[in-house]
Amino acid sequence: MIAGVLLALPGLAAATELRGYSVDGDAIPQSLTGRAGDATRGRALVVERSSTCILCHSGPFPEQKFQGDLAPDLSGSGRRWSEGQLRLRLVDASRLNAETIMPSYYRLDGLQRVGAVWRDKPILSAEQIEDIVAYLVTLRE
Repeated sequence: MIAGVLLALPGLAAATELRGYSVDGDAIPQSLTGRAGDATRGRALVVERSSTCILCHSGPFPEQKFQGDLAPDLSGSGRRWSEGQLRLRLVDASRLNAETIMPSYYRLDGLQRVGAVWRDKPILSAEQIEDIVAYLVTLRE
């Protein structure tokens, strides 16, 4: 099911090479792009049904009638996790929990059952990751 949803994602990440990053404990402290993302674009990505976020997560998105309940509510994300912790969860949540159902949005190696359209490409670009992080840190309540 998740693989089918991922095939429907808009704007397949154009970059085929990942930008380098360093993991420090449970976080990626530095921006993947070297600059902050745009929270408005990040919110649009989160609520876009085909981006998969709200298929599993719920949150403060009153305009979205159907929201997921398989994963933590995104309300208060910016209070619960640092920018770097959010970034790692988006880049590769399996580093924190090998059994997670959350896709690795910015990882290419060691993946199984990857559709042909997604091989050798991240699901989200570095810019999209930073935009989502910029939005999630604003969710303080």
